[in-house]
Amino acid sequence: MTNSEAWDYAIGLIKVDGLEPTEDFKKYIELEKKGEVTMRDCKRFLDEKYKKKS
Repeated sequence: MTNSEAWDYAIGLIKVDGLEPTEDFKKYIELEKKGEVTMRDCKRFLDEKYKKKS
């Protein structure tokens, strides 16, 4: 399975639950597919965006 196919599969699983990735995250996915960012960068992006504020 290619990196692109893996992302398409993951997004499909999200959509099955009736959810949709944000536009920001979709852009990040495209960057990761192109090799411009790493999976670690994606995780950092999500952690920063959705970090629980106390």
